[in-house]
Amino acid sequence: MRSLGRHGVRTIVASEHRSVPAGASRFCDERVRIPAPSDDLFAYKDSLKGIAARPNVRTIIPTRPEDPYVFAKYRDEFEQYVSLVVPPLDVLKTVHDRMRLHEAASAAGIPVPETRSLDEVDEWDSDYVIKSRYNLLAEEYLPSYSPTESDFADGIRYVKSGSDIDVAAIAAEMDHVPIAQEYVQCESQYVFGALYDHGEPVTTFQHRQIRGNTYANGGGVYRESIKNPELKSVGEQLLDSLNWHGLACVEYAKDTETGEYKLLEINPRMWQSLPCAVRAGADFPFDYWCQATGRQDLIDPHYEVGVRSHFLHGELKHLFSVLNDEPTLADRPSFAGRAWEILESCYTTPHFDVFRIDDPRPFLSGFERVLRANWRRSRSSDRSSMNALRSFRAPNPNTDSISYTKSLVRLWRRIVR
Repeated sequence: MRSLGRHGVRTIVASEHRSVPAGASRFCDERVRIPAPSDDLFAYKDSLKGIAARPNVRTIIPTRPEDPYVFAKYRDEFEQYVSLVVPPLDVLKTVHDRMRLHEAASAAGIPVPETRSLDEVDEWDSDYVIKSRYNLLAEEYLPSYSPTESDFADGIRYVKSGSDIDVAAIAAEMDHVPIAQEYVQCESQYVFGALYDHGEPVTTFQHRQIRGNTYANGGGVYRESIKNPELKSVGEQLLDSLNWHGLACVEYAKDTETGEYKLLEINPRMWQSLPCAVRAGADFPFDYWCQATGRQDLIDPHYEVGVRSHFLHGELKHLFSVLNDEPTLADRPSFAGRAWEILESCYTTPHFDVFRIDDPRPFLSGFERVLRANWRRSRSSDRSSMNALRSFRAPNPNTDSISYTKSLVRLWRRIVR
């Protein structure tokens, strides 16, 4: 919203939720309620197509896991109205299937961790990570799914060498046979972000992940923009081999033993750490708009190195993972030490993804949603507390952000008590 709005592009937020942080931005021109893709993928597709059919809508930016799939599978239905920059379905199938992706990457000379179907592992003589075979569960990948069904499989299990694994139980839980991937010992994970035009790079970006959603890594919540020739080489070599088109967030882990950047996965959409790229000058939302509307001459491929940014909600999730997560293959840091690291980095680098002085309402809206969700979970058996939550009414942040902030502080105090 901020990127496009600052360039004078009219923006629409489409979501199944009554309120979302992006919809609270002063750069959001319109909010539209649509069905959730996980409830009915057809209804989600038709709702987006209805928005696309408006005469003043030029493109749709893929932000959810389901978006590239829907746009690629039903390309003809969308492209009669708007221009989309997404890979074709056959390429997307390779990317969404982590087995096929690692085979394709290996054939292109890209270092990859050993990856096998879970039912093909005979001995657990090394440390492994068990995760979904598919980046997205949908009809094209699993015959048991109907055309209206989809799910985003993000569960991960860490397996120590010598463990006893119930393969059948895990497969039943995940609705399919997942993969077992060699655990890569690494000090940091990296992202190679890119926008491609039919096999040719339009603009690229790199960052080093300092902290992830959990102490075992996950999506980046504190990162730093970098430029590394080797990372650029493996990133472009992979996307070139796929004849890539559109957005790509390519995740790598740098093996501490070999020094190689080993491929983890590709997300063919906007990614969680995008605000760090935009702050550094890699303005992917506007660049996508330019490519979709035939204005590639306006795209500036340069960005600044050394720019850092925090996702505050993610930093809290990271901290809670130190306390609550099951043991993983990574060393668990001390809670006090990690809390101090987060506070110190927020003080020395006060750059935040959502919280911005010139556009505060998205952060306040997100904070309200977190408070409400946590109160419902922690007070679900307390009728008087639930009644108090239902009766809570915050002022409109669009008209009185100061009163809105004060009301959230009062709600926070009630939760703490």
